[in-house]
Amino acid sequence: MTPKAKVAAAVAAVVVVGGLTTLALRRPAEASGALQAPASRTYACYMDGKAAGDEIRPKNAACADAVKAAGTGPLREWSGVLRADGAGRTRGFIPDGKLCSGGVAAYAAYDAPRADWPATVLQGGTTFDFVYGAGQPRPTKLKLYVTKDGFNPSGPLKWDDLEEQPFVTADPRPGPGGTYSFPGELPAKSGRHVIYSVWTRPGGTETFYGCSDVIFSGPAAAPSPSAVPSPTTTFLPISCTATVKTTKTWRGGFQATVTIKNTGEGVMNQWYVQWMMQMDAKMKSAWDGTLMQSGPVGMIHAPDSKPRLQPGDTATAGFLATTTETRHPKFTDISCG
Repeated sequence: MTPKAKVAAAVAAVVVVGGLTTLALRRPAEASGALQAPASRTYACYMDGKAAGDEIRPKNAACADAVKAAGTGPLREWSGVLRADGAGRTRGFIPDGKLCSGGVAAYAAYDAPRADWPATVLQGGTTFDFVYGAGQPRPTKLKLYVTKDGFNPSGPLKWDDLEEQPFVTADPRPGPGGTYSFPGELPAKSGRHVIYSVWTRPGGTETFYGCSDVIFSGPAAAPSPSAVPSPTTTFLPISCTATVKTTKTWRGGFQATVTIKNTGEGVMNQWYVQWMMQMDAKMKSAWDGTLMQSGPVGMIHAPDSKPRLQPGDTATAGFLATTTETRHPKFTDISCG
């Protein structure tokens, strides 16, 4: 992977009740397609709900409510938001308020306007390696749109909420396991947004639609009038430093330690550390933190038992991973929050 194509920020679970789930890439079914990085709403809920055996029991409140309304079928077919008659159409074809489901009744629960869907943390204004899962590798055209500044996730998603032009248009080549990976420049935004994907196959009418909930890190966005804090409210600056270091290696695996220090003036709630590592590394277990992974992006999030980190305090977690490479593991693009 070239430096330009490195993922600038990792897939992260939304900081809500329910905790985190590993987002390892899973192959989609035939005749299907959805973003896996940043995770589409259905894919994020599927991974959030994976349990022992074949059970799906989401911990995230939004995902759990969607399962109550529609069952687990839409999550087992997380990449199936398909309109056979779509022909790449967008505005005027999919009704306002039904963008995430593509107007497909089976996925209507995932149109629910709320601000607690699982989200991916991204660094605005940088290059990100997008991953799109598709059951069958074939020629394709993919367009990614993003919501406008000031977007309110608590209201129905409408076409007027999206920027008119896609910020990424790609014709990627398929990779292993039925996935497409391609770099793209992220918009210079901050706060919670939705990335809307439209995937078409040249010469056909089948079109796949999907919403990926994201949180762009960076300068704080100006609050909406309804969210302006009272004059008596004080917000202390949050900052941190983090390291990821290998402590043991063996043929086929390694152990690493993750450390974060709160260098700011405010309490950090639901802290996280994220980084890049080699493509073949697979995180298997963690302690003193909750692990996540999406392709080469790894992440450790605060454990449910100790989610807060006081100013000046340090937290340490560890994880085990497997690898097929013989070289010493290398961690880059380390960030925290």
